Amino acid sequence: MKSIEKTGKTIDIAISEGLEELGISKDEAEIEVISEGSRGFLGIGGQEPKVRITVKETPYTLVKEYLDAVLSAMGLDAQVKGTYDDETVTADISGDAMGVVIGRRGDTLDALQYLCSLVCNKNSENYIRVSLDTEGYRQKREDTLISLAKRMAGLVFRSRKSMTLEPMNPNERRIIHSALQSYRNVTTYSTGEEPNRCVVIALKDRASTEPYVSKYRYNRKENELKTE
Repeated sequence: MKSIEKTGKTIDIAISEGLEELGISKDEAEIEVISEGSRGFLGIGGQEPKVRITVKETPYTLVKEYLDAVLSAMGLDAQVKGTYDDETVTADISGDAMGVVIGRRGDTLDALQYLCSLVCNKNSENYIRVSLDTEGYRQKREDTLISLAKRMAGLVFRSRKSMTLEPMNPNERRIIHSALQSYRNVTTYSTGEEPNRCVVIALKDRASTEPYVSKYRYNRKENELKTE
């Protein structure tokens, strides 16, 4: 694991600056005092305290070390901060050009999250969940999907025709299903094979008869619904 040596006016300052540089908490570090420093003679020739800080191997530090390497290879100046609690690693990436990290419809962010999960579960006896985010993208995406689901449910009810949304990953489909599960007049189900599996929104009284499905494409940039 990564290790650095730091000096400071006091041992506590050296430790604090070292932890900040590594982006970890004191609980995630092994700290060794190399030298307590010396005042010198009449204040001349003194030496500052020196410590060695080594990152402990935890699920979070494994994820952070992996992401640091990937982000550096991508040429991005980004920082990773997070926690490990209750068998869940939560990590957030901040910096410039985070659109590259998010990717189209969050595809790159999802891929990084999956790879991080492989890294921290490689030698783990219990499954560790990884939640990776940047610039609040996950919440913004969820809000967008909930809004979309409600608009489409209204169109289905008014047109009396079912609608198929664009292909989504399992988590995004879950958000759509959850957003409409309490609606009395419409129901949802998934159709197709991964990675092109879609959510269908249909009238409840017609859902069991394999209704004609009108396919719609939602244009995010223009924020409007278009018929295919």
